[in-house]
Amino acid sequence: MRCLRLRRGVTVGLVCLTLVLLGATAGWAQSPGEAGASAPPAASPQYNAADNAWVLVSSALVLFMTAPALSLFYGGLVRRKNVLSVMMQCTFLMCVMTLLWALYGYSLVFGGTGPWIGDGRYLFMRGVDAVWDGKATQLPLYPGLSIPVMTHMLFQGMFFIITPALICGAFAERMKFSTMAVLMILWGTLIYCPLAHWVWGGGILAYGSPHAASFGGGALDFAGGTVVHISSGVSALICALMLGKRAGYGGEEMRPHNLTYTALGAAMLWVGWFGFNAGSALGATGLASCAFAATHFAAAAGGVTWMLLEWRFRGKPSSLGACSGLVAGLACITQAAGYVSLMPALAIGALGAATCYMACTAVKARFRYDDSLDVFGVHGVAGTLGAILTGIFATRATGACGDGKLLGLLEGGSLLKAQLYAVAIGWGMAVCGTFLLLKLLDATMGLRVARQAELEGLDLSQHEEEGYILL
Repeated sequence: MRCLRLRRGVTVGLVCLTLVLLGATAGWAQSPGEAGASAPPAASPQYNAADNAWVLVSSALVLFMTAPALSLFYGGLVRRKNVLSVMMQCTFLMCVMTLLWALYGYSLVFGGTGPWIGDGRYLFMRGVDAVWDGKATQLPLYPGLSIPVMTHMLFQGMFFIITPALICGAFAERMKFSTMAVLMILWGTLIYCPLAHWVWGGGILAYGSPHAASFGGGALDFAGGTVVHISSGVSALICALMLGKRAGYGGEEMRPHNLTYTALGAAMLWVGWFGFNAGSALGATGLASCAFAATHFAAAAGGVTWMLLEWRFRGKPSSLGACSGLVAGLACITQAAGYVSLMPALAIGALGAATCYMACTAVKARFRYDDSLDVFGVHGVAGTLGAILTGIFATRATGACGDGKLLGLLEGGSLLKAQLYAVAIGWGMAVCGTFLLLKLLDATMGLRVARQAELEGLDLSQHEEEGYILL
């Protein structure tokens, strides 16, 4: 009887939460006369020390999300014989992706506004580095912003690092380290860079770009819902399907070996995500405040929603569920962070967590794929849903677009069509590109470690180290 009353209470709680979130939407949409009055043309931005400081701090926060945050989050979820292999992948990607970004990655994404790929204006940091003009040091400003190109390059480079690191969770405990290294170099160059240019660099999916006329006028992606979460999550699913299941999957115990690591990593991800989302305002502005608050609210709503669902269907909430829920809420709000008001942010976080909960339980059990750490179930699903919800809830009230046009469906805008185009193209790019890269690498290098090496654990078989040595 006590269990029955508990479950009924949780069910009532879920219903109440849903009604509160839906009821709060009554005042979201503004009437046409409330905002968007035309403003005089703005002068060319001048260097602003506060903006530069905020974006530099945000850059550090986003790097902090890869290590230690993601390293701990993933490291706690694998078995103890593979903990160092996951952390090593994150550390390696912090190093190698930085080199690629400096050599050519930044230029391919942000060099010019061509439809398909950037030009060579920033190759080898040309046009980024400090120069001496004969009298003083000069740091070129990024066009239209009050921060140096160098600061912009550093901030965007941290996204280039964490996106492939997310994918590693799908093939944890079974991919060769050498193959992983080559895969991520190719993936970052051939999939991330073009997609990021299409969305953020003025390409075929960029909001307001003339190249986006055939795709609904361009999509909004404030901090990487399409560029980061859809690309990594969908690519992760392809990796999981093509590598196959881990040895013993479904028949052996594969519980996380240290949920303490995971809980600490999740808390660090929450903090780091403020740099990820609010930093994407690219200045210490009111828009950064909007994105910061939306991010925080969505994370909280996601964590509570996942726990309530576990309480309802499993009888008890879990720390892993709380961590998964807040990350799902964060991933879902990423695309919308600077474009939605605060009550929609709560709804987006809750809807993201509920959808990801179903993906990580019912859907995964139904199709029996081995996405080791639920990268697709959280990032792929939340990124996709977040892109769609942006098309529904986005509002001109935050001022992120600056043109005063109606945006989301709820305020009478037409953005949703462009968001659906971006989702379809992002999925297509990730599926086709990742599949082709894996086929190539399987034919030339092989994807998986030998069965004996997998049973021994990747810490020893790939790195000759152990995470825990008890003397």
